Amino acid sequence: SLVASDIESFNNFVDFELQQIIEENKEIQPTIIPHNIDEFTIKFDKIWVEKPTITEADGSKKNIFPVEARLRKITYAAPCLIEVSAHINGVQRELFTTQIANLPIMLKSKYCHLKNMAREELIKTGEDPDDPGGYFIINGTEKVLISVEDLAANKLLIEKQKIGVSKFVGRLFSEKGSFKIPHTFEKMKDGLFYLSFTRVKRVPAIVILKALGFTKDEEIMKFISATTPYDEVLVNLYEFMDIKNEEDALDWIAKRIGITQSREIRIERTKEILQKYLLPHLGLTEKDNLAKSYNLCKLLKKFIQVSRGDAGLDDKDHYMNKRLKLSGDLLADLFRANFKVLIGDLLYNFQRIVK
Repeated sequence: SLVASDIESFNNFVDFELQQIIEENKEIQPTIIPHNIDEFTIKFDKIWVEKPTITEADGSKKNIFPVEARLRKITYAAPCLIEVSAHINGVQRELFTTQIANLPIMLKSKYCHLKNMAREELIKTGEDPDDPGGYFIINGTEKVLISVEDLAANKLLIEKQKIGVSKFVGRLFSEKGSFKIPHTFEKMKDGLFYLSFTRVKRVPAIVILKALGFTKDEEIMKFISATTPYDEVLVNLYEFMDIKNEEDALDWIAKRIGITQSREIRIERTKEILQKYLLPHLGLTEKDNLAKSYNLCKLLKKFIQVSRGDAGLDDKDHYMNKRLKLSGDLLADLFRANFKVLIGDLLYNFQRIVK
């Protein structure tokens, strides 16, 4: 079926991705809390979606079928419910279930009334038995989500530059949740490898490796090239051989990107930047630093091989380097953005009440 992948994508969004988005924003801590308590946390727990219903003018609720939605010019949507709890000083005080959204339901998906209906039943309800589904009904109008073609995330693509300081440029989009951070690898005239991401502009890759705790030159060399040492890497290692430990490397980066406070604060802030914005798809905590340094070595190796001519360039128009965003992915982006807005409103109102 032509629309099976879209329906599958929508089912996956409701079954798994909704909960993942909630996990990303699981706990919220208001900045202004009543003065007689130490800590107040609002937690979001489980989220689920029911079957499409409609509330009539007299307040009664009933199931709605697509044919009725089309004729009455209403949206074929289902209530989306979430469990919210308030924790005071680490103790759960109240727990309630509330509706946070009306989610338009894709026809013939898992949450649609028409799923698993026999041909005769479909005709009886006034549906076309050969309708493949895969679309939504918004205010009585049938709407389809167009798939979006996007460059593959978390994949290093190296291209040759005609102009600019670096002959080859490697680009990688690291994606995690709402983060999508471009990383750029370059090799300058001085023979050093530079990495840029968010506010970190052109910092030597070797210094970043050392800041991640990969301080032994020998290990760096071994991970980039196990058999024969690359001269390019030796030049880089020689340049920064006086940076012996993690803190020196962090401090060096901090000065390079213009953080001016005292040494301790500089190191802390740089650490935070590396954890949050350097390859976030590998993780956002300190224990992920090892994985990040291994991966950086791997990316550098690829970059060297391409610039030496041992490996081919990447074609970013090739379909292998593309991904299609189907209905589920697009809805997840939309839901994530709106959920952030909801949290903002919730915090604003809560703090206003406290004041």
